[in-house]
Amino acid sequence: MYYLSMFIHYTFQYMKTRMSYRGDLLVELFSDLLYQGVNLVFILVVFTHIPALNGWSREELIFIYGFFLIPYSIHSAFFDIWDFNERYIVKGEMDRILTRPIHSLFQVIIESMRLEPLLGVVTGLVIMYYSGSRLGVELAWYDPFLFVAMVLGGVLIYGGIFVGLASISFWTDSRTDIIPMIYNFSNYSRYPVDIYHPLIRFVLTFLLPFAFVGVYPAAYFLDKQEWLIFSMLTPVVGLICFFLSVLIWNRGVRRYRGAGN
Repeated sequence: MYYLSMFIHYTFQYMKTRMSYRGDLLVELFSDLLYQGVNLVFILVVFTHIPALNGWSREELIFIYGFFLIPYSIHSAFFDIWDFNERYIVKGEMDRILTRPIHSLFQVIIESMRLEPLLGVVTGLVIMYYSGSRLGVELAWYDPFLFVAMVLGGVLIYGGIFVGLASISFWTDSRTDIIPMIYNFSNYSRYPVDIYHPLIRFVLTFLLPFAFVGVYPAAYFLDKQEWLIFSMLTPVVGLICFFLSVLIWNRGVRRYRGAGN
């Protein structure tokens, strides 16, 4: 309850700050929508020349993209810690974080949160509804619960991978381009993994399991029985990824000796 109250307090403070600059807020919301729209247009343009992609129809790829947008947007809102190295290690703000009686990772997350990307959740739901209705997708009574579990699993996978990458900063204070590189690689999860080379498919499933963010859980609702096991494993993979990232983070914090060193 203490952590929940702190999160609510930070959220209200963030909203008051953002509402003070409404023009900037509207521009950022518009840019997020434009970015999502460009990716959707890209899929539509591809299918004007290709009737199917390795057996996947246009509506199925749109459905996968819509599902992908939901955990991706939540991740962008709460795990946007690209600047952790420069802000907290190089500039020494980690020293301030460690003086407070609350977990350091929680502080970094709430200080870095941006609620504007959550608009992508609405966009993703709209896209899924549109494509799902055209595909004739039918839901059982338990499917909404599975949907929430799979979305949370996708968020934990994204968060776990990038928290783990940010934790590297505790061992080296030099700037690195590994996070943008991995971020670009994560975009492969917007599309079915069976269209890629087996090596890329292996990496997306077992090493950097971004396939569990988009295509595998979406395949469950598209009734792709060959991927049912992977779909059901999405929450489990998410918990494992985030648990391991917290372990790495805690070990890095114990190693940290302050900005002066």
